[in-house]
Amino acid sequence: MEHKNVSSRNTSQKALRLNLDDKKYGTIVEIGAGQEVARQFFLAGAAAGTIAKTMSAYDMKFSDAIYGVQNDGRYVSKARVKAMMEQEFNLVVERVSEGRSKSSRYFAYAATVAAKSFNRQNECHAWCGIRVQMYPGAEPSNIKVHVRMKDDNAEAQQQALGVLGVNLIYAAYYYFENPKMIIDSLTDNIKPGRIEIDSIEFIGPYFEDIDNRAINLHLIRSWKTRAIMFKPDGSITVPAEMLYKKNVLTIRGSFRPVTNLNVDMIEQGKKAFLDKHGIEDKNTIVIAEISLNDAKGHDNHVPEEDLVQRVQILNALGYNVMISDYTRYFKLREYFRQYTKMQIGIVVGVVNMRQIFDEDSYVGVEGGILEGFGKLFPDNTRMFIYPELKSDGEIRSFADLKVQDHLRFLYRHLLENDFLTGLENSDKSLFEIYSRDVLKALKSGPGDWEKNVPKLVAEQIKEHGFFGFRKKR
Repeated sequence: MEHKNVSSRNTSQKALRLNLDDKKYGTIVEIGAGQEVARQFFLAGAAAGTIAKTMSAYDMKFSDAIYGVQNDGRYVSKARVKAMMEQEFNLVVERVSEGRSKSSRYFAYAATVAAKSFNRQNECHAWCGIRVQMYPGAEPSNIKVHVRMKDDNAEAQQQALGVLGVNLIYAAYYYFENPKMIIDSLTDNIKPGRIEIDSIEFIGPYFEDIDNRAINLHLIRSWKTRAIMFKPDGSITVPAEMLYKKNVLTIRGSFRPVTNLNVDMIEQGKKAFLDKHGIEDKNTIVIAEISLNDAKGHDNHVPEEDLVQRVQILNALGYNVMISDYTRYFKLREYFRQYTKMQIGIVVGVVNMRQIFDEDSYVGVEGGILEGFGKLFPDNTRMFIYPELKSDGEIRSFADLKVQDHLRFLYRHLLENDFLTGLENSDKSLFEIYSRDVLKALKSGPGDWEKNVPKLVAEQIKEHGFFGFRKKR
């Protein structure tokens, strides 16, 4: 991943600048990976000017006694870091504010971490956050981030989190007017590939105008992560939590807007997926995926506002949504496989299958199309193929797909080993629906286009003025 270094200051210089500013004062509490953030401030010197207290409550009973027991019962969670931040911020204000300058701005940094264990393979991740006053006497604002650590040993993971913590505290004070700069700066002085940030949340009086859905998309474009996940309620979620022990069915599309054809593809795909052995509705998650890239892997530069409109409509229909920068389907499968060992299904159209069998799509892949297919169908992965309408009005199914002669045995291998499953079409008239036509028509206001999208989609577009919808006067 490319690394954006927005600050010329190294970690020690950032910590020292904070230490020398006696108007910034607070607490640093870290559980699960040493006290690396506090250590950075002590190494920089003059830490007494910034740090009121450092603490690390490793024992679960001690931790519960201080911060309470969260509803989910987990110790490395968003709820836990929130409880830590709030408790420590209240304490520092309560205990020192009377004796300090009225111009002081207080903070509490917290991190709860599951670092590399000594004797087992575990998910290495952390919730980190800061509760901070942007100006003296202000109501505090919160920034919370979820981090995945990629280093293969605990010591390196701790060091990376120490640098990240300094970056977060520094950015909260010096970049708070520019949330994208806060995001860009989080990996300052951390080599690419060591951490992934897949969720960030800004809450509080200074961040009231921020749409957290839109700002999370900057995590992808600033190369902090490859994908962002949204629950049907519109909230951003951590992929590991959404996908854990789940069968995953996904469909890629532009969804601009969602049409009746899109919905039929999703629902027919889900029906076929649930027919497979061991797959039940209760252990399956359906995800509508939107790629930021075109077929050649180039960023389409779609505005974040436009993407958020698509997310909101898909969420209103009850779907989970994923925005990614993946181009090739085997990379998408690889992403899901990080989080679940269960079945993966990918819904595509016949036109997508042609692209998958186009060898030009594998330029830059060392093993070409064979490597691509080897990575797409290695384990518990199937493609569900929606038919298309031929020029003579007949339906063409996946079994009628024509591939180049030298690839026909590869295609037969996929068919005979149940890697490919054909889908039904509920209504031939759906093939006459094209998103581009709906998009063009809706810009003129209400009209016949409304029949080609779910009723809820039409209502959302008209109510919010999505995609350039123009209300008739």
